[in-house]
Parts: sequence; C-alpha cells; structure tokens
Amino acid sequence: MSAAGSHYTVLARRFRPQAFDDVVGQDHVARALRNAIRAGRVAHAYMFTGARGVGKTSTARILAKALNCPNVVDGVPCNQCEICNGISAGNDVDVLEIDGASNRGIDDIRSLRANVGVRSMRTQFKVYIIDEVHMLTREAFNALLKTLEEPPPNVKFVFCTTEPNKVPDTILSRCQRFDFSSINETSIADRLREIAKAEGFEVAEDALELVSRRARGSMRDSQSLFDQLLAFSDGTVTADDVHRMLGTAGDERLVEIFTAIVEHRPGEVLSLLDMCFVAGVQPGELMDQCIGYVRDLMVTLSGSAGLALCSVATRHRDTLRAHGQRLGMHSIMAAFQILADGKSQMFRSTFARTVLEMAMVQLSLLENLTALSDLLSGRLPELPAGAVSAGAAPAAVAGATTAAAAVSGTTTVEKKNSDGLTGSVPGAVESQAAAVLVVNNEPVSASDITKNLAGSAAAVGAKSVVAGNAHEHAEAAKVLASEGSVAPILELTEANCGPLLKELIRTAGLAAAAGLKNARGMTLVTPSRLEILLDQDADFAKKALDAPDNRTKMESEILRLTGKVVAVGLRLMPVNRKTDSDSRPEESAAVGEQRPPEGKAGRDAAARTPPARQGKETRREAPEVPQSNMIGEVDASKDPFVRRVVEAFGATVVKVTKAPVVRVEESEA
Repeated sequence: MSAAGSHYTVLARRFRPQAFDDVVGQDHVARALRNAIRAGRVAHAYMFTGARGVGKTSTARILAKALNCPNVVDGVPCNQCEICNGISAGNDVDVLEIDGASNRGIDDIRSLRANVGVRSMRTQFKVYIIDEVHMLTREAFNALLKTLEEPPPNVKFVFCTTEPNKVPDTILSRCQRFDFSSINETSIADRLREIAKAEGFEVAEDALELVSRRARGSMRDSQSLFDQLLAFSDGTVTADDVHRMLGTAGDERLVEIFTAIVEHRPGEVLSLLDMCFVAGVQPGELMDQCIGYVRDLMVTLSGSAGLALCSVATRHRDTLRAHGQRLGMHSIMAAFQILADGKSQMFRSTFARTVLEMAMVQLSLLENLTALSDLLSGRLPELPAGAVSAGAAPAAVAGATTAAAAVSGTTTVEKKNSDGLTGSVPGAVESQAAAVLVVNNEPVSASDITKNLAGSAAAVGAKSVVAGNAHEHAEAAKVLASEGSVAPILELTEANCGPLLKELIRTAGLAAAAGLKNARGMTLVTPSRLEILLDQDADFAKKALDAPDNRTKMESEILRLTGKVVAVGLRLMPVNRKTDSDSRPEESAAVGEQRPPEGKAGRDAAARTPPARQGKETRREAPEVPQSNMIGEVDASKDPFVRRVVEAFGATVVKVTKAPVVRVEESEA
C-alpha cells in the first residue's frame, strides 16, 4: 500500500478461500458439495457446524457462487464474473448474509418469510446464509420451521453455528448437516508459508510451527496472529519474535526448566522461572506451556511417535523421551494433576507467579511413583548376585527390611518396650516370614534384621534378598516353620490357648488387643486353625478382629510364639443371660457355702432364717461389686491399656475412671 491513509484489509479476508479446493482441512465437505452440484442433488437447507475459523462461512459463500455463477465448470465457480465478485464481497442482492446474533427475534424471521417468496433478481437461486444461527430465540426457530421445510424451489438456506447443541432438533432434522473438523498444524503452517511468500516476508520454520500450534486448529486465528507478527517484525520473523509477542518462554528455556525438575533441583527451577519473568513471560502462558510439556512427555513415553507435539519443536522429541523415562508414567500423571490444579487456582488468585512457583517446586520434589507402585504390587527389582562388602551390608539389610515391609502391605509393626508394652516402629518388618536374608547360606529372620538395625550391629556379608508376594510369603512361612527356624515359645495345644490369648493381647497391637479383651477364650479347632470365641452382640470386637491388618498381626504373632502357621477365625457364641436367682446358687457353691436341703425341709429351714441374716449372706456373695451408682478411679500406672495409650499418643493422664455399675436389689427387681 503506497498511501499511509489507504484502507488495509487483514490477511484473514484477503486470503479467504474462493473455491472448494482452497478450503484447507475440509475435504470431506468440499467433495460432498461438489458432487451434489454435479448431480443436481443440492438440498434446500444445510447446517455447517464446527469451531471458529475453520471455513464454515467461506464454504457457504463458495456454495452460493457455485450455484449462481454462469461460468461454473464441474461445480467450480469462475471467480471472475460480476456475480462471483459480488458474493465474495458480501454485497450481492440475491445472497443474503444474516447475523443470527443481532437478528434473532420473531419479527426478523417474519420479514425473512415475507421476502422468501420474491424471486431472485439476476441469479438462479436466492441463498440465505444465517451465521451463528444458535442465537435465534425459540419463537424465531418455531416461526422458521414451515418455511424451512417447504421453501420455494429457488431458495436455499445455509446455517452456520459453533454450538449445534443449542439448535432445536426440529431445525436439525430439516437440514443436511456437515461437521467441519479442526485444521491440523501442518496444513496451517503450509498455508502461512504461502501467505508469507506472497507478502514478501522471510519466516523461520520454528516461527511457523509456533504460530500453527498457537492457533489450536483455527485457520482464521493463525492468520490473525500471523498478521500481527508480520507487523511486529522488520521483514524477518524468528521464533524469538513469536515468544516476545505472545509472552511465552522459548523451547530451550522450557527444556532447561524440566531438566532441573527431573534432576530434583528446586533452587535452579526458581532461578529459571525468575529469568523467564524478567524477560516478559506471563505466568499464565508459562503454565499452559508446562501443561503442554507434560502432555508431550506422556505422548513420547507412550510410544506415539507420529503424534504432533504441542509445547516444543519436533527436534526436542529425544529430550522429551529421556525426561519421560526418568520420571515414569505415574509421576507424569501426578505432575499433570498438580499443574491442572495450579491453573485452576490462577483464575481465583491475584498472585499467579507464586502459584506457578509453588507448582513447579512441587514437581521438582516429586519422586518416582512408578518404582513405588512396583514395590507395593510386589514387583521388586532383583539385586545382583555376589558378595557385598562389609561397608555396604547395612544398606543391603535395610533394603531387605524395606522389601519385606512392602510385600506384607505395611511399614509399621509392634515392638516390645522395656516395660512389656508395645509401640509402633516405622519401617520395621511386620512378619518374620516376609523376607529372608541369606548370610553364609544360613537363613536369618526379619526380626533379627530389625534387631541388628536397631542395635547398630556389625555389618553382615549379604548375598541376596529373597522376597515375594503374599502367596510366596505364606510359602516361606511354611518352610520356616517346617525347618524349625522359628524357635517356639509356646506349644500350640488346647491347654495353651489361654496363655496364648494373654500373650496376643500384649503383643498383637492396640486395635487387636481391644477386640481380644472382649473374647471368651480361644480354641484349637485343627492343628492349623484357631478360633476366637466372641459373644454374638460383641460388634466392636468382631469388627476389630475381622480387619485384615489385625488378623495378619495375630497370625504373625502366633507364628512367632508357636512356630506354626495358623489361620485365625472367629466363632460367635450365644449370649448367656442368667438372672441373679439362677446364678446365686452356683456362686454360693463355688465359695463353699452350704446349700439348704431341697423339698419341704429346705423351705422350713429358709423360713426359720432371720431376714437380717439372709441379707448379710447375700452381701457376702459378691464382695467385689462396687457401691451402687459409684464411679471408681483407675490407677493409670498399673493399667496396661492406659499405659499403651499414653505411650502411643504422648498423652498426659488427668483422670481415668470406670463406668458406673448399677446394682439392682431383690426388692427393686
């Protein structure tokens, strides 16, 4: 343009498609319309749907030119005649373009219906192109129904919308619908390259790739951004120009940030972020780039080599693959969740930079979750065979302990304190059969490993660690029991069930002990099965002992105490509800008191007993029962349960009381 005051037409309008072949990325639509024109099967109404800037209105104009151009050949308009030029400029009297957002009322549709019957002035067809048709009101749609279904033979309707879900089904069913797809980045870059050549600009390939990625499938968005970029540059466009204009970070800087994240260097991550902000990078744009980078990590790690990247240039694909292998798929998914949460917080926060910094530092502290998942599922890495030096033995012992804890499903067990109570020891092995350390061809139990670690014992020359899943754990336990490697403390017999129950209350853990205290006893059903006897209404005890963790602890303790692999079950017993009159004779017999003879002689003897003496004897039957409705205190230093609670929670005892016991006298009953 020579004159400074002359009118400038933007690229999106000057390079608008003028034929079906010029519409980029919509070959399926162009082919269907051209074939319909050739065969004379053009419908009376079309519905063009799709995202913004993908060619809906341009295709509607091309269709109008193909229907009305006198020089059309094989469905292709000449674009030289007066009719084609008028339709391209949007001022033809027979092709009416209506904005559905500003002409959305029922009165506008009534005016349209009144003019539909008027024949076209110079063309064969009168074409109505209604853009953003979803903005019409419900009344306007209803008023259009009859005309749309049976228009005059020389009238065609073309509706364009970005939200077809808002168009009534009664309208959609009367139209032939074509869905316009998003345009791929390669096609956008090729079109921008043609425009740059026509405009006389030299544009770097990285810059074209950045603009095409930024357009996100919209040709008009890419052309508008490219128009702005050409005005920003001085004849040569580079990728740095695109980043400065958009407020985004360069590919190299983004790769440096994630390299520091992968290598767990949060300080360097913050320094790189500060350099980005000083250079004019916007926090929101950088957050979008990081989310795109994490997506590219997932794509490359999944093996999708043909899928386009959305954060950096294609030449960085090998770097992305290396970063993805270092992180692992589980860590990549967690990183995406962290960044997505940070992005949502930016919309509600005034300190976007701090939100971004927090999210990126959190990523740099993220461990490899894939290895953690493998440990929890029992897929443990095999250690190399061979002797380990004395200095490395503690590490091998610690690895065996950790592996055993992972297989058993927990990392805490109960250990004995000096006073006989139990406490939680993080990182210890719960079961002796969970892992075996082979030292000089001799098995060493996991409890010995834990004791050696706690006591800082001398290093042991370890060869290998044998660990497995739950099934292998049970098999290893059977082997240990059969070979006698677990020294029994109690013999597993019916006579020892009582002492075994007391020992379990003391060592099986706080939750299991609470349930065991309510048990009537234990019985040995078979040599490999023990059953705990509970009242049917002991719901709390049943729930506590049914928990898998508590059952595992009890079975592990039984293995340690008896050297036998035993399954623990529950047996619910009927509640024995005896009255005072039923229980009193047995109690008196238990303490050696003489019972009166039965029959008439007994009744006479009872009648001769004074009432005061009868009450005195009754009170002697249960001397341990406290007074009626009195609350008794508990000595915290002597009660094992209270002492364990104090040790577990670090509590301070103020007062411990027993629940009141209400005695019912015979006279009240």
